[in-house]
Amino acid sequence: MANLVVTILLISAAASATPAAAYTNYTVGGPAGWFFNATTNTSSTDFSKWAANQTFNLGDFLVFKTNSNQTVVQTYNETTYRSCSTDDSLDNDTFQYSGGNNQFGEALTIAVPLTIEGLNYYFSDADDGVQCEQGMRFQIAVKHGVGLPPSLSQPPPPPYAEPPPEGEAQTPPSTVPGGAQTKNDGGLSRGAKVREVVCILLLCFGILSFY
Repeated sequence: MANLVVTILLISAAASATPAAAYTNYTVGGPAGWFFNATTNTSSTDFSKWAANQTFNLGDFLVFKTNSNQTVVQTYNETTYRSCSTDDSLDNDTFQYSGGNNQFGEALTIAVPLTIEGLNYYFSDADDGVQCEQGMRFQIAVKHGVGLPPSLSQPPPPPYAEPPPEGEAQTPPSTVPGGAQTKNDGGLSRGAKVREVVCILLLCFGILSFY
């Protein structure tokens, strides 16, 4: 009977527990999507206004429903964001998810994970930055929430290193007690000097034998 009571209590506690917070996928711009009208020179919606009405946390995704006429640039660099250009951006603070497609108007869905807390900036640099200047940009403040899920918190793989050419062995420098690396000071080693003396003696012995 006691075991039954304990089991019932455990089931009740599990049922009443608050479910874990779920991560959210946000469709950028809502139903309007991520588009630019080249005829009217306007964006499909006010993206800054859309972003201001959302709450973003680590692990959420921004889903850009767009086509190849636009690009998706994510940056943590405010200067890059305000310039509407990636020309002076760094490799580790700005990422372009789409662009340079030769087939204009091709439908695309681009999912961008939120992996860094703080200000994140987004824009389209298509048409030499004109789209960005005409409203195709927004910024968001990413909160910690429940943190990154394991699928997004793994460290990136180490950068690829070109193997050395065949026959070129990479031998680490030898060390002596005290930690200093040995180096060639231009003088002959003790072994080399011994060999030099032996050669001289053999040469002298050969000359004497000749006479």
